[in-house]
Amino acid sequence: MALFLTLIIVAMVLGIIGVTADGLLFLLFIGIAVFVAALTYAVKRTGLRSAHRRPVR
Repeated sequence: MALFLTLIIVAMVLGIIGVTADGLLFLLFIGIAVFVAALTYAVKRTGLRSAHRRPVR
């Protein structure tokens, strides 16, 4: 969970810098890529947990 939150914060910081700084638009795209990677990580992590649980009897 800490890794996910760190990636989200990094993506937000890169996005803000990319939007506000002149000529650093590529940081916005890197921030978007990091955000997508964080979401993918979270989906895979939660999907694997629910797949390995035993059914309730």
